[in-house]
Amino acid sequence: MPAWIDAGFNEYAKRMPREMPLALTELKPEAHRDEPGSGAARRVLEKEALRIEAALLKGSKAAVKVVLDETGKTVTTRQLAKRLDDWRAGGRDVAFVVGGADGTAARLKTGADWLWSLSPLTLPHGLVRVLLAEQLYRAMSILTNHPYHRV
Repeated sequence: MPAWIDAGFNEYAKRMPREMPLALTELKPEAHRDEPGSGAARRVLEKEALRIEAALLKGSKAAVKVVLDETGKTVTTRQLAKRLDDWRAGGRDVAFVVGGADGTAARLKTGADWLWSLSPLTLPHGLVRVLLAEQLYRAMSILTNHPYHRV
């Protein structure tokens, strides 16, 4: 990732309160992609899904699984804050899955607790990382009555 993406994510991650830390687990994308239409994209997504599932198992098994996808549900920041508050009250960690250049395997989407769309636009996954971190920070600022969120 370019330095500005890491800097943006890290800025919001360090602002998160101690009771809701934000950590990043980055998985390298599959190296071998073939010609479009060859079925390779589906195979790549399946291989990536296996690695994502393995990473999720290393974390909290009871984590709420949120897959970010353009076909997911859009919410306001206040609605996101409500979800975060509910998850926090339930004592579960939350794992946000951001797909790679080819998207996310269908099995990850169907196995998600929530399919969330930041926007109906197609966004580069690096930018999604920064937007996600900022929105999580903004939602937490709502929950803690911090002036960052001024609406």
